[in-house]
Amino acid sequence: MAVQPPVRVQGQVVQGFGRGSKELGIPTANFSEEVIERLPTAMDTGIYYGWARIDQGDIYKMVMSVGWNPYYKNEKKSMETHIIHDFDEDFYGSWLRVIVSGYIRPEENYNCLDDLIHAIRNDIATAERELESPSQLLLKTDAFLTDPVDTNQS
Repeated sequence: MAVQPPVRVQGQVVQGFGRGSKELGIPTANFSEEVIERLPTAMDTGIYYGWARIDQGDIYKMVMSVGWNPYYKNEKKSMETHIIHDFDEDFYGSWLRVIVSGYIRPEENYNCLDDLIHAIRNDIATAERELESPSQLLLKTDAFLTDPVDTNQS
């Protein structure tokens, strides 16, 4: 990761490819292309971790894929956030704020869906562990997440 964390990103949750929940059993919240285009140019593709908040809800740990998802051969770059919490319903249209605070690994391709799911589960475990450090826990209280939502920013 060439860019130094933390990276703060926000925007409306949009419909993604529909694979997270259905194929992988790991639901994701997706940002629009406009939000993805505003990422720092020095931010490498790969798997990241950090903190997420939907609207004015609780702040949760998250793991995020930024890139082309080689297993699925995406033609458009995506930014898919898995919030480490079980939600009762989708939150399309909600305002998502994330602080990307660490890098796990580069994007990889996989021979089968089970290998991809296994890698994602390992990424989630890594994120949960890393986010327990004092410096990471401090970011959970960052004003970007705790202040009221300002949907005029992005």
